[in-house]
Amino acid sequence: MLKATIGCEVHAELKTNTKLFCGCINEFGGAPNTHCCPVCSGFPGVLPVLNRRAVEYTVRAGLALGCEINGFSKWDRKNYFYPDLPKAWQTSQYDLPLCVGGYVEFPFDGQTKRVRLNRIHLEEDAGKLVHDGGVSLVDYNRCGVPLIEIVTEPDMHSAEEVVAFLTALKSILKYTGVSDVKMQEGSLRCDVNLSVAEDGAPLGTRTETKNLNSFRSVARAIAFETRRQIDVIESGGTVEQETRRFDDNKGVGYAMRSKEDAHDYRYFPEPDLPPVTFTDAQLDGIRAEIPTLPAARVKTYTEKYGLPAYDAEVLTADKDVADLFERVVENGIEPKKASNFIMSETLRLAKSSGSDDVELKVNAEQLYAILKMSADGELNNLAAKSLLAEVWGSDADPRETARRLNLVQSNDAGAIKQIFDGVIAANPKQTADFLAGNDKLRGYFVGQVMRAAGGKANPKIINDLLDKLKG
Repeated sequence: MLKATIGCEVHAELKTNTKLFCGCINEFGGAPNTHCCPVCSGFPGVLPVLNRRAVEYTVRAGLALGCEINGFSKWDRKNYFYPDLPKAWQTSQYDLPLCVGGYVEFPFDGQTKRVRLNRIHLEEDAGKLVHDGGVSLVDYNRCGVPLIEIVTEPDMHSAEEVVAFLTALKSILKYTGVSDVKMQEGSLRCDVNLSVAEDGAPLGTRTETKNLNSFRSVARAIAFETRRQIDVIESGGTVEQETRRFDDNKGVGYAMRSKEDAHDYRYFPEPDLPPVTFTDAQLDGIRAEIPTLPAARVKTYTEKYGLPAYDAEVLTADKDVADLFERVVENGIEPKKASNFIMSETLRLAKSSGSDDVELKVNAEQLYAILKMSADGELNNLAAKSLLAEVWGSDADPRETARRLNLVQSNDAGAIKQIFDGVIAANPKQTADFLAGNDKLRGYFVGQVMRAAGGKANPKIINDLLDKLKG
């Protein structure tokens, strides 16, 4: 049986203030070619100056991922000619990268899966090509942005496994603070190396699908390339070693060029940059900057807060979400109530664009106010959801907004009883069935009373009245 074997090269742009070898701002956006200088634009005769913070961030990521840090690391020129690389070489690392080995662990198929890392090296990003109307334009704003390349061993065998790995890796990188990992902005991209062979046989010829910038694209590209290689082999053909691209709109992959080997890049040591060295004391200082990572937070959430493992894993997958949860719980909201609301409503809005990135647009004070009003019986579930959507992306006060929109529910037992009696009188058949034991009608009566009360009656009071009616 033919089986796919997959490894990844994950590129994460580092969240430094300036670029890797110059003082240009490292910031997404801006008019094309406005975040550039002679250094990152590749003018002849200019000299690079290394960004110390980028090196420290790379080491921090490596330590968080269990890598061994090389005490002596050097820079190399990776030579290739392409319009997005104005120097005609990329300053990168070849045989002595900053980080070696390491791994990522994540839950998969009921077990803990470990994907080994080969290396993490630091390099400069290339510019961005824009193809429009038969014309290709280049924007060098991204050129020279510090980028870490995380290279895995070929330890995965399915699209689902790769997406689970990328999800865990993305989470760890965001926790360490080294990258914002925003896939929509290109700060996290993935190249997929894939080969197909009989189970137990030596690995087949691999292809590399470049620059996949969403989990959906990764999964679809893997499914397409796996099927393509199987079809080639089963028809008696030979898989070619090549670099490919995946058209997400059409759902198909295309060959770009034959796949290069290391010798094709003519690596040689970078003469304009000294080696990077570390002392044990310096590494200890960087290690101390690493915050509590997702796995440790999962343990805290299950043991301290009594949450199910599923809740803990969802909440800790993104650092901003975990921080939000902890702040509202520390202020007195019951953990499970906070967990349910964040997972169902907050994350729904945070991912409403359909991207793999989480964009929280509510602060802890706002969320606490909404959950506190709900816990105190001032808001029903529907009103709480509406209120969250109303304050999302603003600095509005939830209490004032709830009053303005008339969302505060009624706790006037007498007024609700009067409406309840009217609903019971208007529905004699349903009332008789309910009293005869058909408890499924409970929801019907709650809905009728809520509708008559303009959606503002406290459901708990309605349910109490139904219990009294049954005796």
